[in-house]
Amino acid sequence: MATAAQWISGARLRTLPLALAPVLIGTGAAIGSVGGFTSFIIGDYTQNGHDHSLGQIFLRGVLALIVSLSLQIGSNFANDYSDGIRGTDDERVGPVRLTATGAAEPSTVRRAAFMFFGIAGVVGIALVLISQAWWFLIAGAAAVAAAWFYTGGKKPYGYMGLGEVFVFVFFGLVATLGTMWMQVGGLSISGWAGAIAIGSLASAVLMVNNLRDIPTDIEAGKITLAVKLGDHRSRIAYAALVLVPFALLALAILDGHPAVALAILALVPALNPLQTVLRGTTGRGLIPPIKSTGLTALAFASLTGLGLAL
Repeated sequence: MATAAQWISGARLRTLPLALAPVLIGTGAAIGSVGGFTSFIIGDYTQNGHDHSLGQIFLRGVLALIVSLSLQIGSNFANDYSDGIRGTDDERVGPVRLTATGAAEPSTVRRAAFMFFGIAGVVGIALVLISQAWWFLIAGAAAVAAAWFYTGGKKPYGYMGLGEVFVFVFFGLVATLGTMWMQVGGLSISGWAGAIAIGSLASAVLMVNNLRDIPTDIEAGKITLAVKLGDHRSRIAYAALVLVPFALLALAILDGHPAVALAILALVPALNPLQTVLRGTTGRGLIPPIKSTGLTALAFASLTGLGLAL
């Protein structure tokens, strides 16, 4: 029976910044779209004929965060289960794999995945009822399906080089823009820029993770984008995914949010993983860049969200 420490490791907590990041940007964009924090001080926070109090935005943001975190943890357990029963994780480098190591029964890991999907579903429905954004039920169902079929099912898209595409869509566009829409019922250029940026950083985390696993994935028949691109081009792609978000800050600045320039400071934690990846590090040496890239995404999202809200 798996220990509590093994379950925590299996949940892959280092990936959770990627679940927090889009909510931070979406919330910052929502506050910025109704005039920023100043609008709440003077009492003028009306958009499209509707008042949006700070308390309302905060509540919806917390609910969106619970949904995002639950989907991420559920996705991690689903990945553990599906890769484990396929044998893909037999020689994996990195955090504990509950299924592959036999620390937990496959059915138990699968139940854990669906328990977190269930939490995301229940809280998501509550958020929909509060916001009346009924279309989000479809987006939520699609997010759960994307989390499961990444490595689950007969033809997992993660084995066809589409992992980064789906991460970009769901942990970038859907999570960020969905958070903003739930809070204020509208979108902005800054919101779109932030969504694309954090989607790019989330994809960078998966890219460096798959770069590390190229040898074992080839043996297991798992054709990730990194496998398709090869080692050298995967490293170039990773660097592009990390750096493009900083260029996108210009869109938010032009949209009337100069304070997002603060997010340039997130380049500081990005430098070390960039250097590590570009100098050709392999195997376990690529584990720190996975964590550092996730922290870069969190720093970028925190500063961007703050800059949008000011």
